[in-house]
Order: sequence, then structure tokens, then C-alpha cells
Amino acid sequence: MVNAQSTKVLMKTDMGDIILMLYDDTPMHKENFIELVKEKFYDGILFHRVIPSFMIQAGDPGYRVNDKGDRISGPKADQKIPAEFKTNHYHKKGALAAARTPDRVNPKKASSGSQFYIVDGKKWTKEQLDIMDKTRKSKFTDEERKNYMEVGGRPDLDFEYTVFGELLSGIDVVEAIAKVERNETNKPVKNIRIISARIIQ
Repeated sequence: MVNAQSTKVLMKTDMGDIILMLYDDTPMHKENFIELVKEKFYDGILFHRVIPSFMIQAGDPGYRVNDKGDRISGPKADQKIPAEFKTNHYHKKGALAAARTPDRVNPKKASSGSQFYIVDGKKWTKEQLDIMDKTRKSKFTDEERKNYMEVGGRPDLDFEYTVFGELLSGIDVVEAIAKVERNETNKPVKNIRIISARIIQ
């Protein structure tokens, strides 16, 4: 549910603007993201991994460029954030979540200190959700089923990565970024930057 008082972030990209809302009940992720935005950490950061029907990812300080496309140095955020899984936050289309290293080196599923992704996702059938329901930490609610079937998302990522916000506007921008030409590592062939990220509320 959208809280009118929650912190909102305007992220300007080379392909349009998006507005993100940060959840209040994932406080460690929220405060970390706010701090990075205030430090202008994300300014010039590239979307370095994009996969259609899945997600767009950014926040790696190794992928930062200026207006000319030259790689530039900047602050790093390599600390880890403990997972903040919530049953009421899930990977619906437009969800904002923290990236992380794999389970084999990160069994507690701690989040990256700076990398995030926004879910593009796909639609799922009732039968597919029924199968997932048998092994999930908590069963799908009616709302979750409706969203995953009619709007889309990535239910297979629930309780694996911390969801700490959602898109309020700009889903068309996310979809467009997810569909750009990319190389064998899923990095866009043409750089797509976060021009700036600013708190707007």
C-alpha cells in the first residue's frame, strides 16, 4: 500500500524519469538508499545489467560515467546490509529491490550496499503460482496472485532478495531500458545513465 508520507526519489535517466517510493518498514535499506542519494552517489551510474521480462540493475560504482561517456571515479558503497524480508513486500512489476552476492558466499542473503534493481517481470499462470506455493516461505495472498497473473513480476525472487520500495511512475521507462540491445553479459551496448537521483519528499 502506498503511504503518502513515505520518502520518494526522483531518478532521471537517459531514457526518462522514474519516481521511487521507499518503504518505511525496511529501515536499514531505506536509510542507506537515502544516504547514497543525498551523497549524489548514483549520479552518473550506469544500468549495467538489463534483462527483459526480468529486471534492470544499477548501483555498481565501477560503472560510472560523465556526460561524455568517460568512466569517472566516485564514492564506493561496498558494505553489506542485513536482509529485511517482509511478507507484505514482493517482487511485483515495478518493485525496487537490493541486489546481492550468491548464496554460496552469502548464506544470510545480505544485500549489496549500493546495487539495486527494478523488476520488469512477466505474467504467471495460476498453475505456476500453485507449484511455487508448495515451497514458499508464506503462501501467496489474493493480491499477490492477482498482481503476478495480471500485471507481472518475479515471484521466484520473493524472500531471496530484499524488496524495499516500489515504482510510483515511469514503468514505461523501465520497460524501455529492459529491451535495449545488450552484450553477452547483459550490459546495454549503449550506455544508459542515471543522470541524477534526488529526494522529492
